[in-house]
Amino acid sequence: MDFDLTKEQQMIRSMVRDFAEKEIAPHAEHFDRTSEFPEDIFKKMAGLGLLGIPFPEKYGGSGADTISYAVAVEEIGRACGGTGLSYAAAVSLGASPIYYFGTEEQKQAHLVPLASGESLGSFGLTEPNAGSDAGGTRTKAVLDGDEYVINGEKCWITNAGYARTVIVTAVTGKDEYGKKIISAIIVPTETPGFTINCNYEKMGVRASNTCELVLENVRVPKENLLGDPDKGFKQFLYTLDGGRISIGALGVGIAQAAFDRALAYAKERKQFGTAISSFQAIQFKLADMAMEIELARNMVLKAAWLKDKGRPFAKEAAFAKLFASETATRVANEAIQIHGGYGYMREYEVERMLRDAKLLEIGEGTSEIQRLVIARQLGCR
Repeated sequence: MDFDLTKEQQMIRSMVRDFAEKEIAPHAEHFDRTSEFPEDIFKKMAGLGLLGIPFPEKYGGSGADTISYAVAVEEIGRACGGTGLSYAAAVSLGASPIYYFGTEEQKQAHLVPLASGESLGSFGLTEPNAGSDAGGTRTKAVLDGDEYVINGEKCWITNAGYARTVIVTAVTGKDEYGKKIISAIIVPTETPGFTINCNYEKMGVRASNTCELVLENVRVPKENLLGDPDKGFKQFLYTLDGGRISIGALGVGIAQAAFDRALAYAKERKQFGTAISSFQAIQFKLADMAMEIELARNMVLKAAWLKDKGRPFAKEAAFAKLFASETATRVANEAIQIHGGYGYMREYEVERMLRDAKLLEIGEGTSEIQRLVIARQLGCR
């Protein structure tokens, strides 16, 4: 086993960390307070090739691998959870399905602008009545001549307000057993009847753009169907497996940021005439935090490695997402405890990290769903 990053992966980590510390971290509190989307930062990220890290150069990407991408997500999330979430969603959910399942024409028309950063990717899956139960999708797409007519509603969709296109899941028919056939369709956001509302007031990840989609008789060419129409459900499950690696990496980044602040504070804060880092109660907290972060990081990197090797990774992606997201919440919560009353104040930032971390236990499959995924991978039915 070789646990070292390659020289290229180390260079990417160094470059992204430097960028995140200089360009993102100083503005994270402002983005959180105002819920402002960091559009200028994403333009700079595009200039560095970050939005195309895992895609081939012929599609506007950087030609790197999943491990490099996971490292980048961690570093961006370490600076700002909301920015990290939008970055992860743009690559894993908005662009990756086109790379995996799109035709060459679709890749040239839609993946190239996403990988090069001309546009942000967005994936419309969740509905008011279809969250964890993705099979409960009610949005419908009916073939009318050479066009699909789409009607439905999506909620909590990341990046839609800054996307040229959104990949929307919709019921396109029923199979021989009477089960819904759910397909993915590329929908330009300027199509008549397509309304995007970005008015959510969120607890955390407030720098990330989150929207409601309403589709009323939206017509798109049948050529916009993504992949095999009868395998749409399996396709977006594969997409979610990849996305879980990035959410795990984001959890590691947020946890690392909270730990860094807790450790620095514990060394500076004096009580009873000595730094609180000398107290065994604080030392045990810090030791547990550091251990869980390292475990989570290794889980994420293993899942990414398996994906890069073309091997099954669904179980490991669920491991990584579940453990890293819950680790982020625990570590941020302990960081607040170590800070005491100061941790409850905005200026020390750890309270923001706890609010950001909580979403990771919900989005991309709740912790409960991850446990179901893992159980089924173990053969439990």
